[in-house]
Amino acid sequence: MSEEPGASSPEPPARPTELSPSVRAQLLATEHWSLLASRSTTQGEVLTRISMFLTFTSASLLSVALVGNATQFSDAFRAFALTVLSIDLVVGLLTHVRVMSVGMEDLMYVLAMNRLRAAYVDMDPGIGPYLMAGAHDDEEGAKRTYYFLGVRTDFSQVAGSSMVFMGFVNSALIALLLGSALLTAALPPVVAVPVAVLVALAFFGTSLVRGHRRYLAVWKNHPPVSPSTH
Repeated sequence: MSEEPGASSPEPPARPTELSPSVRAQLLATEHWSLLASRSTTQGEVLTRISMFLTFTSASLLSVALVGNATQFSDAFRAFALTVLSIDLVVGLLTHVRVMSVGMEDLMYVLAMNRLRAAYVDMDPGIGPYLMAGAHDDEEGAKRTYYFLGVRTDFSQVAGSSMVFMGFVNSALIALLLGSALLTAALPPVVAVPVAVLVALAFFGTSLVRGHRRYLAVWKNHPPVSPSTH
């Protein structure tokens, strides 16, 4: 179809102008502060939830002890104790799910900020020696950000994590609840106790395996932009 006489052809879109290094640094710093604030908020939220869970569990176990003394550990006390332990376990499992999610979110924020540091180094390579935190968005860079005063083993990092802590507490609740239920069902202690312990250990091991798989999926599904080795 021919153009009408006098009609002007559309102009090509203007090419984006290159930002000055100072403007780029301001934009990156703004994003850095946003990520840092989000990370702090997330960490504060999960620590509050863990504190609430521990307070709730402590108060409920104390109430079980008081009711047991008042009822002379009757059948009504057993039903009450099993109900309270079940509620504690549900709250603990929900808290555990949130703790695992926050662990991945924290890694997400660390990698994002490492990527921004890599951009700082690209703009000014001279600042590289002054950055103690990682400037690479891969596993090695994340480990350096989590601990940049030397080498720390993966075992100590995992063993001291909130995920392992919640997994241990929930495993203890599972053992206590299941053992109490089996004893209430008239099973001998020589059977009830080992079964409860084995189930608790299975839960603890499963939670560790799930956390490890989610950690490995990060490096599989999100290739780094600024790896440690170029």
